[in-house]
Amino acid sequence: MSMSVGALIIGDELLSGKRQDKHMQALIRILATRGMKLAWAEYLGDDPVRIEAALRRAFAGGDLVFSFGGIGATPDDHTRACAARALGVPLALHPEAKALLEARFGPDAYPHRIQMGQFPQGAAIIPNPVNQIAGFSCGSVHFLPGFPSMAWPMAEWALDTHCRHLFSDEPDIEESCIAVNAREGDLIGLMQDFTCRYPALKLSSLPNFGNEAIPQMHIEFGFSGLPALVEIAIAEWVKALQGLGYEVRVKASVMK
Repeated sequence: MSMSVGALIIGDELLSGKRQDKHMQALIRILATRGMKLAWAEYLGDDPVRIEAALRRAFAGGDLVFSFGGIGATPDDHTRACAARALGVPLALHPEAKALLEARFGPDAYPHRIQMGQFPQGAAIIPNPVNQIAGFSCGSVHFLPGFPSMAWPMAEWALDTHCRHLFSDEPDIEESCIAVNAREGDLIGLMQDFTCRYPALKLSSLPNFGNEAIPQMHIEFGFSGLPALVEIAIAEWVKALQGLGYEVRVKASVMK
């Protein structure tokens, strides 16, 4: 079964530059070990209107989505309430999350910390192995804290618990080659032909005006997708470029 994977990464501190995002690269690695890949990512500030709109799209789109940040108990944590509004359900104190919070904080769980156990009605919890303050899932959208040490093992748990049917034993690969002294404008027609010939693959084109390794102008072309199909496409592509008189250098394949 095929399902695209997306990420929502939330926090004013990321957009202001006070902190650098680490979640996207970590999620790419987490997915890759399971033969999966990230299809899209969106950064959002702590703006309830934008967060709610993004979550409405996520719930309606049917993708597997990981949302990082905004599920704490401070006034700038809007994600839980936005998720409930996007789903059209109330926030409700999850019994298991309540028990975890009371076990960790005792009487100090009230009146504020207990709010971190309020999820959209019908949500399922995601265990937090670091401090037991749970995240939650609403269908295929999984809500995680902004702290990397907590969020990343929680994302792995959600994948391993709910998404094993999406794992691939044969992950996509990318194979690429470099055409020396090539210009994109001269090869658009050929790229269009190969895009039509191999609709299941992605063709990329990365021009370069010269570097230490290859001082001449060149283009790095890549095909990504199922290994067997990529191998056929790259071989035909190299042959087509050589037939046009270009010097071609083939690079090693890379797991996607």
